[in-house]
Amino acid sequence: MTESESMAAVRHALALGYGTVVIQSGEDYGLSREWVARLVSRIKRETPLAVTLSLGERPDEDLVAWRQAGADRYLLRFEASNRELYNRIHPALPGRTSDRVAMLRRLRELDYETGGGGMVGIPGQTYDDLADDIELYRHLDLDMIGIGPYLPHPDTPLARGRRLLSAPPDKQVPNTELMTHKVLALGRLVCPLANIPSTTALATLNGDNGRELAWMRGANVVMPNITPMAYRSMYEIYPSKACMKEAPDRFCDHLREQIHAMRRTVGIGRGDSPRRLLALQTRPLAV
Repeated sequence: MTESESMAAVRHALALGYGTVVIQSGEDYGLSREWVARLVSRIKRETPLAVTLSLGERPDEDLVAWRQAGADRYLLRFEASNRELYNRIHPALPGRTSDRVAMLRRLRELDYETGGGGMVGIPGQTYDDLADDIELYRHLDLDMIGIGPYLPHPDTPLARGRRLLSAPPDKQVPNTELMTHKVLALGRLVCPLANIPSTTALATLNGDNGRELAWMRGANVVMPNITPMAYRSMYEIYPSKACMKEAPDRFCDHLREQIHAMRRTVGIGRGDSPRRLLALQTRPLAV
């Protein structure tokens, strides 16, 4: 997307009543530090929206520049707390060691509102690994926790080698809706002040009421897709992704209907995490 197309989508989000936008990509270094900083600065200058970035692992210089440009939040799932498992599903790039937990701590130092999380049912993931993931949510004291099932894309090395990575049947975590709900509920218990989204992956597993069930089990956030229709098929992280063909306006109306049917209200404002707001209220004044 061009800068103009991105800004048009941002203005559309504002018109729909949203309080924040997420700039998301794979680890695409074609998105330069300068381009992202310019877009963030423009969004902050021209709208009241909070800006969330989800651009993968980036150099510290990028993170500093984007925070200075006005970015409010950064989402980076650590995927798996088990380092050996993580290394198997994320082979190291030449000359670089991946350490997402360290990057999450650095984001906190830079005063980003920080989001992390993991996947449920990764091939080779045991129940002990999953318990450690939940404990890491607590330890990192995240502002946002993204919890979703492992949904393989058939054209990826991980999907093709899935059987080689599987744990013993009695120890392998299933990538089911029910197991994801259990982890989501436990995440809410250990991090009561975090924002936890009802993910698109859950809606993909259960097109009838996947989002509503997640809201009933601890989720309190939803992330509508405002990407222009022409670009959506170019970001296929797994097959049959929910809501790929639903226009932003119709999807917004549909979400409101779902929420009101549950006798709940739609939140307004920037969506800052309660944990973040509490921290700001109790922060000592500089003298």
